[in-house]
Amino acid sequence: MMDRTEWLPRALADIGEDAAVGRFTQWGRSTVIDENTGGPVLDRKLFDRLHDAAGIEATYPVGNAGLLHVYGYWFSDEPTPYGYKRDRWLDGHLALALGLPAEAFHLDGPGTLLERVTAAIRPSLLAPPADARGTADVRLGSATARVVLLGADEASNTALIYGIDGGDGFRLISAFPLTGDSRSVLADFVEHPRYRWNADDSSKTSPAVHLDVDL
Repeated sequence: MMDRTEWLPRALADIGEDAAVGRFTQWGRSTVIDENTGGPVLDRKLFDRLHDAAGIEATYPVGNAGLLHVYGYWFSDEPTPYGYKRDRWLDGHLALALGLPAEAFHLDGPGTLLERVTAAIRPSLLAPPADARGTADVRLGSATARVVLLGADEASNTALIYGIDGGDGFRLISAFPLTGDSRSVLADFVEHPRYRWNADDSSKTSPAVHLDVDL
């Protein structure tokens, strides 16, 4: 694994390649203000540099979720109650929960990181598989939010995939590993509908209501 001081050139190169083929359009909008700490996980300078590399217009702190969650989190040094944001890509737990090698989401892998992450999680968001550990949709005003929980086997952690459909199809927001009781996370998602996991809520226009859940 490359040293963190060498990550930015590789990330910027990947971002340029992703932008050229339109990969960021498969992701929604996110804020860098963490819902647990209330503070930013990335500074404005890096936020702007990443979006400039992607050719995406964005006003801090809200930008493209793929750009921020997949690439930006690698450079975040802000601790959260669940560790550092980059841990989900670095420690292998998410990849293993998806049935992939532990190093599948390392920045120095084949192709671009966004390409690998999107290919691993987007199909399950669009069409949750029959063997998913749980799925749920909730209405958020005029939008629909969806969670899909996956596990490679009984012993693995659970991979949580989250996306929002604002009226033009589901777009990815985030993915991360869960330990412990994933059913309680799903139950809270259903019982307390809201924009979660740093999704941008600026389009929220009316109260959220529950749609359906499948365990």
